[in-house]
Amino acid sequence: MIAPDRPRRSMLYLPASNARAIEKARSLPADVIVLDLEDAVAPEAKEEARAAAVAAVQAGGFGSREVAIRANGLDTPWGAADLAAIAGSGVDAVVVPKVSSPADIAACEAALATAPASLQLWAMIETCAAVGRLFELAALGVGSRLSLWIMGTNDLAKEMHARLTPDRAAFVPLLVQAVCAARAHGLAIMDGVCNEFRDLAVFRAEAEQGLALGFDGKSLIHPDQIGPCNEIYLPGDEELAHARAVIAAFALPENAGKGAIRVEGKMAELLHLDQARRLVAIADRIAAV
Repeated sequence: MIAPDRPRRSMLYLPASNARAIEKARSLPADVIVLDLEDAVAPEAKEEARAAAVAAVQAGGFGSREVAIRANGLDTPWGAADLAAIAGSGVDAVVVPKVSSPADIAACEAALATAPASLQLWAMIETCAAVGRLFELAALGVGSRLSLWIMGTNDLAKEMHARLTPDRAAFVPLLVQAVCAARAHGLAIMDGVCNEFRDLAVFRAEAEQGLALGFDGKSLIHPDQIGPCNEIYLPGDEELAHARAVIAAFALPENAGKGAIRVEGKMAELLHLDQARRLVAIADRIAAV
């Protein structure tokens, strides 16, 4: 299961076939780097990109960043070979696209059977079929490699014949359902990409919406999006101060064994204590980088 206090504010995709981009990523402040073998790589470059991704992971130099490789789907000519190579690469996670059914997860699990237990499986939720089975799919995370979801809003919009407007009105109900399903089964969940990387005001509005909806962070398509994304998803000073107050209050001898207490004029329950501990742990890890 995914580390609950691991910062995942920003998740940057970059083509595994682009050596310069990979080298630059080693110094970028993104929390997660995804080396992409799927959409960002032309068919004739797939095998070369796979070898480059594995070599980049094994060369290291990414510091505290998590590194994932996005494979091609198992229904493509490259998917099986991708998973076989990723299984022995030493990468933190494999991203699998267009997961639609429990059978898709089972097939990926089987393909990764020889991989170290530390290899996580991150699934992209980007098909209409997946939206109809969110809670069923999330339940597969219990006791398995599956630990994180990434919303694929571009592919979902294409399949729905819907428009990705700035307010994402057509997608908000689906995004909320996905967050609820992920939280119900202990999965982390990342918001989809914002296609606008030149107008950062548009990006900021979408990232702030994702934060309000409950996402852990946002997937990105351009380095210019990292700074504002990290800023938006960074726990605020007031939020952190209250979290520390909750932790301190529950630690008082007179509150031992209590399930609910008053902190700064507000009711705090044990679930708020868990949330406070996680928030402080994330902030502390960010500050330590």
